[in-house]
Amino acid sequence: QVQLVESGGGSVQAGGSLRLSCAASGFISSNNCIGWFRQAPGKARETIATIYTGGGDTYYADDVKERFTISQDNSKNTIYLQMNSLKPEDTAMYYCAAASRVTRCSIFARDYNVWGQGTQVTVSS
Repeated sequence: QVQLVESGGGSVQAGGSLRLSCAASGFISSNNCIGWFRQAPGKARETIATIYTGGGDTYYADDVKERFTISQDNSKNTIYLQMNSLKPEDTAMYYCAAASRVTRCSIFARDYNVWGQGTQVTVSS
């Protein structure tokens, strides 16, 4: 089974950028969906971006469109989340997760069965 490890989190000022990485220990097949999610203290987990490894189809939540970009590097078995123009409200724990043997990506966290441990992103004003 694929295992996921996130990295790249940290503290930045508003307007700054970070690139999160989600490294898969096993091979990411072409019918997987990888999602990035975040959860701030006292708030529900929210889906922010997904990518279907078979065709590269992507989804973004409205509040990160034009600022975040999800991408994949199959040679490194890694999914990235490039985050630009960061805002204090982006502060949260960020997780990547995988759903295997699917034909399209779900935007619901409950449909993802493998999760990483998370990486903290803190944006100061």
